[in-house]
Amino acid sequence: MRIVAGLALITALVAGTTTANAESSIEYVALGDSAAAGPLIPNQDPALWCLRSDHNYPQVAAAFLGAKLTDVTCSGAETNHLAGHQFGFVTPQLEALRPTTDLVSLTIGANDIGLFQTALSCINFLPEPAGISCKDRYTEGGDQLAKAVDAWAPEFGAALDAIKKRSPNAKLVITGYGTYIRPGGCYPRQPVWGRDGDYLQSVMNKISATVKAETTKRGAMFVDFAAVTEGHDICAEPADRYLEGLIPTTIAAPLHPNAAGMKAFGLTVGRAALQGLRSGA
Repeated sequence: MRIVAGLALITALVAGTTTANAESSIEYVALGDSAAAGPLIPNQDPALWCLRSDHNYPQVAAAFLGAKLTDVTCSGAETNHLAGHQFGFVTPQLEALRPTTDLVSLTIGANDIGLFQTALSCINFLPEPAGISCKDRYTEGGDQLAKAVDAWAPEFGAALDAIKKRSPNAKLVITGYGTYIRPGGCYPRQPVWGRDGDYLQSVMNKISATVKAETTKRGAMFVDFAAVTEGHDICAEPADRYLEGLIPTTIAAPLHPNAAGMKAFGLTVGRAALQGLRSGA
């Protein structure tokens, strides 16, 4: 039933492109990190340092909307790379914005907290009590990652203000991150102990909640990727995954969206953007 319902939803969304394509003058700028860029998913942009796919969610959303896309998402990006150079030479992402920009999407924050490196430190190939719990390590004397998210929140809010300053008439569609691992995990299918997987997802959820709070304060639109990925996490059967595990089963980076995930994200973003553009909200 879930598969049938999913196919019905996708069919309905694709059918909506006929109307969306009438708005072909939409100027769309996509900002963000690897969760938006799509590292390793074919085909990759010739500017290989950003590991950006032509099948990432901004590309899917742009096709849905019939929009003209400027995609400056870049793997490894942190919030300060919106206004500053990444790798010392990549143009600040905000420079892609114009007063005429109609739509902006943004996914960012996980790299600011160092979440990918943290996830790798949580790998345990042997069951408890062998090894060390990363949850224990990061919460000893207080939750280090939760504190890092709280400290990042004002920087993220300032970034949203900077986007609005450059493109005052643009609709902002800001996303959170997905449900990467289900409650209790799936050890040993994914070699992360259950309590460590729960901890990692709680940090991801806190980033997304912070994004939602700062976005809502500014009257922008928040898109919840956590809901989109339920049942499609790294514990799912390979054919059902939107997010790859530590050992990818499709051509995509570990612990990142795959092509199926990007399609689902792009349709979700495109649908939300179309609603916002039509309503003027």
